[in-house]
Amino acid sequence: MMQRRYWLYAAVTIFFSCKTFQKNNNPAVSIDAYNYGIQKKITAKNGAVVSAHPLASKVGVEILKMGGNAIDAAIATQLALAVVYPQAGNLGGGGFLVAKLSDGKEIAIDYREMAPGKAHRDMYIDSAGEARTDKSQDGHLAGGVPGTVAGLFESAKYGNLSFDKLIQPAIDLAEKGFVIGKREAGGLNLLQEEWKQYNTVIPVFVKENGWKEGDTLVQTDLANTLKRIKEKGAAGFYEGETAKLIVEEMQRGGGIITYQDLKNYKAKMRGPHVFHYKGYKIIGMPMPSSGGLLLHQMMKMIEDKNIAAMGFHSPQSVQLMTEAERRAYADRAEYMGDADFYKVPVKMLGDETYLQERMRTYDSTKATPSNMIKPGILLRAESEETTHLSVLDKEGNAVAVTTTLNNSYGSRTVIGGAGFILNDEMDDFSIKPGVPNMYGAIGGEANAIAAGKRMLSSMTPTIVLKDDKPFIVTGTPGGTTIPTSVFQTIINIIEFNMSTEDAVYTPKFHHQWLPDTLQIEKGFPQNVTDVLRKKGYNFKKRSGIGRTEVIKVLPDGKFEAVADNRGDDDAEGW
Repeated sequence: MMQRRYWLYAAVTIFFSCKTFQKNNNPAVSIDAYNYGIQKKITAKNGAVVSAHPLASKVGVEILKMGGNAIDAAIATQLALAVVYPQAGNLGGGGFLVAKLSDGKEIAIDYREMAPGKAHRDMYIDSAGEARTDKSQDGHLAGGVPGTVAGLFESAKYGNLSFDKLIQPAIDLAEKGFVIGKREAGGLNLLQEEWKQYNTVIPVFVKENGWKEGDTLVQTDLANTLKRIKEKGAAGFYEGETAKLIVEEMQRGGGIITYQDLKNYKAKMRGPHVFHYKGYKIIGMPMPSSGGLLLHQMMKMIEDKNIAAMGFHSPQSVQLMTEAERRAYADRAEYMGDADFYKVPVKMLGDETYLQERMRTYDSTKATPSNMIKPGILLRAESEETTHLSVLDKEGNAVAVTTTLNNSYGSRTVIGGAGFILNDEMDDFSIKPGVPNMYGAIGGEANAIAAGKRMLSSMTPTIVLKDDKPFIVTGTPGGTTIPTSVFQTIINIIEFNMSTEDAVYTPKFHHQWLPDTLQIEKGFPQNVTDVLRKKGYNFKKRSGIGRTEVIKVLPDGKFEAVADNRGDDDAEGW
């Protein structure tokens, strides 16, 4: 009898472990966390979600089926990513949300990490005056105060469903586990020594004989942290047991985040950065994200040129876009930072006369060396392991969310007993004028470290409106390559009339002023590089640039969702 009961219990347990959540008074919704595939494209009429992991995308769509809107789906997808995509999905990082709601409202929510109260301008400068990027990029001291949980609750004000429904799938995925793929196994194995080096408590990511595709990852500590959030809301993270675990970890490892830092953190509602391009309305993220303004500058710099006639990946169009990128990033280095701490001249930097003047030195016959390009003269004085998700629902709500730990797996420090990875976003500040961060970005006073300040970001969650209705929802990870990837993807669609798949999949290029190098992906046309090299451009071939997620509204009103083929990204819909 005991043996029969045991097997009955085991069968029931196995059955329910494959269910991420259950609708009230409805049959269980099945998400098989142990056997799933990747879908790169789908056309749907009721709603679509594109994210970095198939389980997270599936969770988002199931939330839509439950009656949730795009905001609900975005929240649930982010929470699932915090479990199934630990290199960038997170509780210990931050992000930005841009949305166009069905009632016409346009919103931007800033939950970027914040410098702790004990942070100061020269905290990474040693006694010899050298910048210690090792301390700003790895370990306890690299972490800013996390903003993700606060941002999720701020976002939830615009949703339909209760937060406990949105977080339960993530709890189940953490507690019961999920099967990891080849990429995730490889990523975890690559950092086995670092997991030991930067942690005071050995995390679940350490495995004696290494991880392999098909292994099940169970994260009990993370599940318990998620349960505390479910029970107590944002206070379940920023106060109580989780806060205690964070502060104790800081004290063991030499970090500086305090109880007060956690309690004081607030997500902020911002006015979206909005501009127009040839009849389209583009909604982006304002400071402390440079993405919205950089996209604005680059698109407006080329608006008066007939780039469509130049053709996709022609030497002419690539050169024009490269020179726009170069000039915008020079301005980024000088003028952009947290507008709550530094007066960023946003209006002037987006002024059409100013941008036309910036392109006055553009010469189609040769490269403009970066040492000849300075930040503009005003009339008045981010592994690239971020992750992006795009959501559209049948009511017309469009949501673009980019969230990050900064480097792949952040600071490589896991909060002991809480199970989540701490970001290394302090490296996104300018830790010393002229010293590049991990992405090669240069900065100055505008992005200097200050207590309570939010570090400049390149994240570019973007919504393009056509006739004031959502047309494109997009964004990508990729550090400083984010704005240029979004720029190229949008231009590919609206200027070169490319299919969504081609707009996402074709090789991309990137220039960020300094270093004076035009980065190109494998497969970039050789004939184009040959022509541009003769004009004076220096090239650097590199691995994939970004992982762009796009949902486009088709003429018949259906949603075409495309997930980037550069990773395990997945598109789901219904």
